[in-house]
Amino acid sequence: MGPHPAVAAIRLAVRRVLHDVLTEHSERLARPSHTAATARAATPHPRTALSAPVTATAPLVLVACSGGADSMALASALAFEAPKLSVRAGGITVDHGLQEGSDLRATEVAARMTALGLDPVEAVTVRVGRDGGPEAAARDARYAALDAAAERHGASAVLLGHTRDDQAETVLLGLARGSGIRSLSGMAAVSGASGRYRRPFLQLDRQTARKACLVQALPVWEDPHNADPAYTRSRLRHEGLPALEKALGKGVVEALARTAQLSRDDADALDTWAADADTAVRDESGELDCAKLYTLPPAVRRRVLRRAAIQAGAPAGSLFARHVEEVDRLITGWRGQGAINLPGRVEARRQSGRLVIRQG
Repeated sequence: MGPHPAVAAIRLAVRRVLHDVLTEHSERLARPSHTAATARAATPHPRTALSAPVTATAPLVLVACSGGADSMALASALAFEAPKLSVRAGGITVDHGLQEGSDLRATEVAARMTALGLDPVEAVTVRVGRDGGPEAAARDARYAALDAAAERHGASAVLLGHTRDDQAETVLLGLARGSGIRSLSGMAAVSGASGRYRRPFLQLDRQTARKACLVQALPVWEDPHNADPAYTRSRLRHEGLPALEKALGKGVVEALARTAQLSRDDADALDTWAADADTAVRDESGELDCAKLYTLPPAVRRRVLRRAAIQAGAPAGSLFARHVEEVDRLITGWRGQGAINLPGRVEARRQSGRLVIRQG
């Protein structure tokens, strides 16, 4: 008798990601900078991959685990699948220090990951700032810690436990902000520097992860912040989405997740177009030509402007659609207006038919 369907589903999702990591690892080893001997030692022959011992040169995959159901299910699936593919598997838990006893909880989560057979396992404490609000500040601190841990351990990938439900919430949050199509595309299955972050569960719902933990008798921790109405995502999860499903019927979460994927495909195509157009709309000195910018489709032009502002020093996370729209009016609604102030002390100004964006 095979595993419970929920357990089979999470293991299959992780197995697919591990196969991708192994393929990319083999391709890196095959590059000229690696010797043939190193490649042979690091990558088992396909016929023996299932039984080959895990070596020190095998890729290391870490799981980011809070102790909640989603990440514990992910940790259990990684611990089960990684040895079968000769992949090293470890875990990281981040203590944000925002709740009493969080240090003890982080120690417990680390112990649970060790009991699953993950190694290395590390509990990292971070200091959460205030920029962008509590949720954004905690997220920034968490990703900075995960980046540092990946570098410290030489990890090829870090797995995150975001589910289809999380994806639906992200799309709705983007809609509420009046964001563009990129925000509506939600979370990418692969993101971060060199594709570091992988989200195997984006096609699985939250209940599947919870069921997998239940049937495997995995202890899970319910973060009280997830039920705190002070947090926007919490209100959306417990009030907004249930109200939508009551009004529109079941299938809202699946439809929003599907919208995210379609939006991501469109956004990727527009980003590619904008990257190509960026060179074409500059003069010989590298300045943006307003007349050439005006001829671009609005969606492409605004992407070119956003890229230019970020390159000049505007923080991407603080540069919103309203900022880009103001800069766009220097092209489409020119009336002699003054400079536009952007985040990061960046200034956009129209001068002699050129758009000059630089840090002040």
